Amino acid sequence: MKPQSLFILFILIGCQKPKSESQISSITTTETKTEAAITKEEKFLKTDTLFISEDGETSNNNYVLAHLVDQKADKDSIVTGKYQLDFYLDKSKTATSKITIKGIEKGSEWGASYGLTSATAKNSPLIHISFGYPACGYTQSNYLYYLKNSNLQLVYEWDSMTDSGWGTWVEFENPSAKANPESFYCKTVSFEPEDNDENMGTVTHSDSIVFRLSGNSYKKQLLSAKDKTYFEKKMAFDAFHNQK
Repeated sequence: MKPQSLFILFILIGCQKPKSESQISSITTTETKTEAAITKEEKFLKTDTLFISEDGETSNNNYVLAHLVDQKADKDSIVTGKYQLDFYLDKSKTATSKITIKGIEKGSEWGASYGLTSATAKNSPLIHISFGYPACGYTQSNYLYYLKNSNLQLVYEWDSMTDSGWGTWVEFENPSAKANPESFYCKTVSFEPEDNDENMGTVTHSDSIVFRLSGNSYKKQLLSAKDKTYFEKKMAFDAFHNQK
């Protein structure tokens, strides 16, 4: 397999054998600052501050305020939250996005970082937002935004889950290695253990997508059949995680 620029969650780093920095996008779990946020215009249940990391370093000038607007639990105790994300650049409010997250676990944390990879994070208009309980086996919600000047686009959203090196996530590839690429790719990767051999697993690829910049937004094109596996291979656990 050729080199991949992995764009995976901070939780994956703690759940499998370590990889080189060039392979893993640096997603820093921010220490969230929660406060009651009640203003004359809007009322929020709470607000978390996400400082956006750039190649492992954070700036107090660039951040996202994640306002919890509403939260409800259904008859099965599954919690759904509605959030308003306010993006601040140089401490000035620049853009706003509203998202709904289903299946919220108590103690979930936010993370935010620039770029598709740590190598392309500097001055990147692409921002990865993650949310989930920081432990193996829990589903993480992921959002890739494109913020250029005051134009904000939710480019892609997906769920991921990893447990001790197994699981499902999304890998991004940026052939140009530019911070603001004209195009890039992603695919969904799943690595599941064999029933009778814990050292062997099956890796599958699905939902191959290309994103092309057109004006102030990215256009998405599916390159494979939606939700259908187009690649499958049995691999030893160590061989899979030692790929370069």
